[in-house]
Amino acid sequence: MPRLPSPPVLLISDRAQARGTLAEVSLAACRGGVRWISVREKDLDPQDQIALAGAVRRAAASFGVRVTLHGTAQLARDAGCDGVHLPAGAAPEEARALLGPDALIGQSIHGAAEAAAADPALVDYVVAGPAFETASKPGYGPALRGDGLARLKAVCRVPLIALGGIDRGSLGECRAAGVDGVAVMGGVMRAPDPEAEARALVAAWTGVPGLTRG
Repeated sequence: MPRLPSPPVLLISDRAQARGTLAEVSLAACRGGVRWISVREKDLDPQDQIALAGAVRRAAASFGVRVTLHGTAQLARDAGCDGVHLPAGAAPEEARALLGPDALIGQSIHGAAEAAAADPALVDYVVAGPAFETASKPGYGPALRGDGLARLKAVCRVPLIALGGIDRGSLGECRAAGVDGVAVMGGVMRAPDPEAEARALVAAWTGVPGLTRG
């Protein structure tokens, strides 16, 4: 089974919030130290998602970035991505059978039962949220905060990624809760300088200020 990218700071795309094209924002984020990007543009038709994923992959290629796609395993395969992020309730066994043992497969969860059910033979990580109040996805339920994340982590057999309202100020609470990584969207997508924002987030997670520029 593949290991999580390092650092485990997942950038999820949202072209509606991005200042520039997704390829431009992705390139800037990679320069800031991001090594994991997932294309989440489900409102587009499959061919447009494939084209967009291709643009992101090309922008990130020289940085050794793992690029995944939020959607179906077949679409991720067609897009040439390194894996897929599945919605809650999807069948990870089908994704693993299609994409193979080296693909990075994740899944969204919404509670302790789903966290406990995540099978490490099939799923490499799960994403739980909202960790904190978030402008990107309002109305998705009460914020988990540190205590809620810790409860999910206690029953989860795979790495747990916190999503929602993640910024430099909240990363410490995530780390204290024991999560294995964080996912960010709007904070980088909306940033006037996405490279600087990505660099600050990666440094806050790793505890290494002033990371070398890639």
